Amino acid sequence: MNEIEFKKHLNATFQAEADEHIKAFKKGLFGLEKRQAKEKYVEIIEVMFREIHSLKGAARSVNQKTVESVCQPLEDVFSALKHNNVALSVELINLFYKTAELLSQLILEVNDAQPNANKQTQHEIIEKLKNSTTSTPKTSALESSNNPISGEPKESISETPVEIQTGLPQAIANIPMAQQTIRINVAKLDRLLLQAEEFIQEKNAIGQRLIDLNEISDSFIELNSLLTKWKAPLQVETTNFYNERLADTKFNLSKLESRFAEFTRALECDQHNLKSLVDNHLEAMRQILMQPVSTLIEAFPGMVRELALEQGKQIEFIITGTELEIDKRILEELKAPLIHLIRNSIDHGIGKPKERALLKKTANGTLKLEFIGRENGKVEMVLTDDGTGINLQKVLDAAIKNGNLTLENAKKLTPEDILPLIFESGISTSPIITEVSGRGLGLSIVKEKVEDLNGKITVETELNKGTTFRMVLPVSLSSVRGISVMCGEYTFIIPAKNVERVLKIDRNSIKTIENHKTIRIDNQIISVVSLAEVLGLALPPLQRSVKANLELDNTKLHLVVMVSGEQRMAFIVDEVLGEQQVLVKRMGKLLKRVRNISGATILGSGNVVLVLFAPDLIKSALTISHNNISSEPLKTAPEKVKNILVADDSITSRTLLKNILETAGYKVTTAVDGNDAFTKATTSMFDLIISDVDMPHMNGFEFITKIKRNNKLNQVPVIMITALGSVDDRERGIEAGADAYIVKSSFDQFNLIQIIKKLI
Repeated sequence: MNEIEFKKHLNATFQAEADEHIKAFKKGLFGLEKRQAKEKYVEIIEVMFREIHSLKGAARSVNQKTVESVCQPLEDVFSALKHNNVALSVELINLFYKTAELLSQLILEVNDAQPNANKQTQHEIIEKLKNSTTSTPKTSALESSNNPISGEPKESISETPVEIQTGLPQAIANIPMAQQTIRINVAKLDRLLLQAEEFIQEKNAIGQRLIDLNEISDSFIELNSLLTKWKAPLQVETTNFYNERLADTKFNLSKLESRFAEFTRALECDQHNLKSLVDNHLEAMRQILMQPVSTLIEAFPGMVRELALEQGKQIEFIITGTELEIDKRILEELKAPLIHLIRNSIDHGIGKPKERALLKKTANGTLKLEFIGRENGKVEMVLTDDGTGINLQKVLDAAIKNGNLTLENAKKLTPEDILPLIFESGISTSPIITEVSGRGLGLSIVKEKVEDLNGKITVETELNKGTTFRMVLPVSLSSVRGISVMCGEYTFIIPAKNVERVLKIDRNSIKTIENHKTIRIDNQIISVVSLAEVLGLALPPLQRSVKANLELDNTKLHLVVMVSGEQRMAFIVDEVLGEQQVLVKRMGKLLKRVRNISGATILGSGNVVLVLFAPDLIKSALTISHNNISSEPLKTAPEKVKNILVADDSITSRTLLKNILETAGYKVTTAVDGNDAFTKATTSMFDLIISDVDMPHMNGFEFITKIKRNNKLNQVPVIMITALGSVDDRERGIEAGADAYIVKSSFDQFNLIQIIKKLI
């Protein structure tokens, strides 16, 4: 290993160690914000002091002076806290959070030739840390009976505002999704080594079986030689000759039969031992990949705190069950769905102190995330908030507006039918669309991801009481039990967990109701479809038995009843082959999301077969049933070009927006200020209006207010694109009647086009 490689290795080791220190420091910060006894605060400060001291020492040993330069004044502050020379305050805790984020960024850039960390921010934080040891705040968190972060956000919190560019909080954005290394308990490795050594015995056993098989092969050759002598010309045809040859042949056959019996018994024993070894080894390997839930949620407290401060809300975040271990691959896939759910609870669930006071609730909202181990290798994740709950009428209105429901069908739905609609794409109850919320995509993404992991998500809500999301997922990604079925010449595997039952019925049991083929099972009517038709299989004429069976009387049909969530559907197949355990292989990056298919597996015969995805199959079956009702396709008129009015006093912004929109196929009219825009809006017809806020003569808020008060224009959707991104500005946009609010600092033309398509 040369000097450069050694330095990289040393830096990588430092990064792994430093990451542990930063995680422990952030965990301590989360503890400092809780209501606790003074002794507990002292204990947390001592732990955090040691973590920073260790990080400083590690940075010094690898000559990381930038990290060391931040750790030194931070260590001084904690030393002062230990000796009661400085009082712990809200302002100081905010400074600690900023320092932790700066250290995380510096550590990520250890191997970079040109670090990206903002030198100005680094200098400011160091100066503030130094100054904090010389000034004592009036309010001490140790002496206050209130949560140090439970009050309204102070001005000092926003001295260095955090600008979110990607839609994810900074605390999450700075952490890579997949870690390159994991820490493993030595006991797990010892167990793995012992199992590997046991494979030596099985390897020797397989070698012995090969020797035995060669000896049996030699016996076959000897027997064949004897049989050849029977065919040779006989010089003396006597009874004794035949008796001798017959006796020799019987003896050899008996010996061969005995050897075969011994070989079979030995092979059965080897197979049993090998099965046990492989199963134990697989379980041990799964345990290697199991990580505590704490590794998934380590950045969530900071994210919740950041979002709460950004929106002027007070939230107590409680997490339980973090010691539970889950497959690392599942943890990585769960991060994005949980971020969506937490953001959803903060954005739409928990209100501001004044809003909560109207509902006679405490100023502090509660967000609770629980991880609970269940039987059969399952884990349940429960996210509960004590917010306003989900307004079912708003969900229903959004579904009708988005085209998911007709007005006639909506009237037939019960509250239990309405609530699952929140998981449909495009459904949102947000009063305004922003760059990160309001498009109705978050919960549909969550549901899709959970189902991809062979899980299930449900929601419970009570108006003005709160909402609970429940996700049940497997603890590990492993082999599954599957039902093998035949459709023509094709074999498929259906996961057994999605199969309610397998039936063989008479064709006469199927009844047609409203153009749908159905069957009654357990006093419930279930739709019946052909699996081959759902999969779009082009079967040869002689093998179209599945489709033909529907037309023949007194024909036995094989049915597989599948379930996904609350949905049930019966699929007709040619034959049910049986149940077996299979190892599902994903389709790869190029075929990551193939409808109706979750992966593939190799059977014992060596044949590669596809593993079906039940949620997609049921959706596809429902689509086919719906299409069959229509006798002929609807004739659609050519789509009319949409007219958009753009109001902005900046010629650069107007030109940019005009080019983007015209490239997307829209007709664009521009206006130089609010007065000009209102005049053009009242004299021409527009499908949508885009407006800046800061404009002369009439600003954007005044312009939109006039638009929404005009009987002819109040139905025209309005998008505000502005540099003003504060909570107050967004609320003014909502009050004025804006349908979407986009901050220029996070402007993305793709998102703009998607928002326009949603609104018109």
